[in-house]
Amino acid sequence: MRFLLDDAQREFTRSLDALLTAADTPAVSRAWAGGDTGPGRRLWTRLADLGVFALAVPEAYEGVGPLPIELTVSFVELGRHAVPGPAVETVAAAAFLDRLGNEAAAAEWLPGIASGKTLASFCVVTGGSPYALDAAAADAVLVVDGDTVRLAESAGPVQPSADPARRLARPLGGAVLARGPRVTAAAAYATDIAALATAAQALGLGRALLAHTVEYVRQRRQFGVAVGSFQAVKHRLADTLIGLEFAQPLVHAAALGLASGDQADVPMAKVAACEAAYTAARTALQLHGALGYTDELALSLWIRKARALRSAWGTPADCRARVMEGAGA
Repeated sequence: MRFLLDDAQREFTRSLDALLTAADTPAVSRAWAGGDTGPGRRLWTRLADLGVFALAVPEAYEGVGPLPIELTVSFVELGRHAVPGPAVETVAAAAFLDRLGNEAAAAEWLPGIASGKTLASFCVVTGGSPYALDAAAADAVLVVDGDTVRLAESAGPVQPSADPARRLARPLGGAVLARGPRVTAAAAYATDIAALATAAQALGLGRALLAHTVEYVRQRRQFGVAVGSFQAVKHRLADTLIGLEFAQPLVHAAALGLASGDQADVPMAKVAACEAAYTAARTALQLHGALGYTDELALSLWIRKARALRSAWGTPADCRARVMEGAGA
């Protein structure tokens, strides 16, 4: 598939990239991982001012969406700059509230999501006790269990995560907002929005990892020459690039599909983009050598996030199973 951004989308991408480049996102991410959400909330407000979260909110609730294609463009940049916080979960919560049919809940939370005043987390119970991303920092945590959705009233202790900036906690208590088949249908749609946003985030993250690694192997020297000149290194980088190039049109196709009401391409995009990002992380770690393991190196923020995104909103096995089910149908 040939997918070209229009002039407005390219300008939006440039504006978002400029904002995030100037924001020192590694410092913001480290602060968030340590429990200091102040810098992250300030960055969140600036992203909202640019219209990122309004893309997931209907015009009736002070948004400009839903616009899956523009959301995908945004989340590629969020991934490329390793922005912390429940961005995926917030747009998933917006999609869920939009489809739920509960006017009171939509009017209460959607305008705040669009303006950036509300950080939301969203989780679907698939077995055992649920954990929600940044439940302790979010202003609203929606928990879907079967055909019931509740608004959590508090959160348990933060649990260890492969990515320290992804602070997982168990949502506790809360009032039931709605029950019935509309909850199930809205949750299925919101889950696909979350999977698409995660795929876009992984795509941007993978491209950042590849760019950092290429720059490093051009500078690192061994036996008097840059290690980037070694054939084995070139092949490893080429394989990584091919994976990302293959994933990009799948992510774009899934966004186009969702824009027209077709969710079939989402699991394929999710598994392709996250596997490509995971490969990019492994390549970056290997070619940086022992340096890649250090917390002091900003690259570790991207490497750890790649592992976490791989299983968020659909493991590789789950996504492949959905693709095969679709092919069988």
